[in-house]
Amino acid sequence: MTPKEQFIDIFNSNIHRAGADKLLAWLESTDFFTAPASTRFHAAYAGGLLDHSLNVYHVLRAKHYDPETDDLESCTIAAILHDVCKAGFYKTELRNRKNEHGEWERVPVYTVDDQFPYGHGEKSVFLIERFMRLRTEEAVAIRWHMGGFDDAARAGSFAIAHAYEKYPLAVKLHLSDLEATYLHESRSE
Repeated sequence: MTPKEQFIDIFNSNIHRAGADKLLAWLESTDFFTAPASTRFHAAYAGGLLDHSLNVYHVLRAKHYDPETDDLESCTIAAILHDVCKAGFYKTELRNRKNEHGEWERVPVYTVDDQFPYGHGEKSVFLIERFMRLRTEEAVAIRWHMGGFDDAARAGSFAIAHAYEKYPLAVKLHLSDLEATYLHESRSE
């Protein structure tokens, strides 16, 4: 099964909310399945965003999901959709870079081309809710999945602490995102 087939299978098996079909159709109309997860940090390659989304889902399910207390649909939504803000976010440019022989060559690199600068987690919540309503805990988890890497958290806001205290899914998503990013993903293919 390809990563895209795996994503669609997880999506269709676990998400049954009104509008989910329209959200999936929209994702398929974007570069979500072929985009990188970053420009040069983690999963910075074609399809990296898809791989990252699946990695976060697998970490969350394996380490943080409790079938007694957690809702599988909510965990799936948070894990595989937390970075939909990166669809249509990157473009490829050519830059000069020295190769292993010290010679300059033109190489393709990913750059940010944010056509809708609305914040990271906020933008994912906004885009998802264009098609499908989120529960409060899902929206909060997606909004704060970046943890201390988020601008508001760095500015000294206590909102993130309150979110983590009130919504365990927010903590579980953040931990899963950190582990997937720093322990399971490389910078390039």
